[in-house]
Amino acid sequence: MKELVLIIIGAALVNNVVLSQFLGLCPFLGVSKKLKTSLGMGAAVIFVITVSSFLAGIIFIGILVPLHISYLQTIVFILVIAALVQLVEMILKKYSRPLYSALGVYLPLITTNCAVLGVTLMNVQKEYNLLFSVVNGLGVSVGFTIALLIMAGIREKSEYNENIPVPFRGMPITMVSAGLMAIAFFGFSGLI
Repeated sequence: MKELVLIIIGAALVNNVVLSQFLGLCPFLGVSKKLKTSLGMGAAVIFVITVSSFLAGIIFIGILVPLHISYLQTIVFILVIAALVQLVEMILKKYSRPLYSALGVYLPLITTNCAVLGVTLMNVQKEYNLLFSVVNGLGVSVGFTIALLIMAGIREKSEYNENIPVPFRGMPITMVSAGLMAIAFFGFSGLI
């Protein structure tokens, strides 16, 4: 149990996929304009990363390794991730049309999000069993969501702030904020 807690805290805070490893920056910067949209993207990413960690672990341990074709892992993992993203896209299109429209192009981009593929490959490289893979996937996706929500809160507050110099408004202040967040998350490095 202690190892699982360390994995989830390490994945979410210490080795935050966005702020420490700089993976998944495209949706992080693109979707973090509004808190509600960020929450929807975070939920989609939590689902995709956690379930893809589970399915990729089963496929890797149960099929690829016994058949000695583990060199196909990247292709197989991308196919699993793409299928899950399509499922999320169909569900959002049917049940939450405004969120589906708000996420726009960033929803299908979860398929090519290097954070999602990075987690599945990291699970294989660290030789995690199925439970550890799922917990690591959950931790990474929760860390991604935390970073996304914090950035969305900052961007909503700074959108109409007139104290920000004109040249820094928009993406420049977003990049400065992201850098400061990364420095703040660096403080978690001694935690584990």
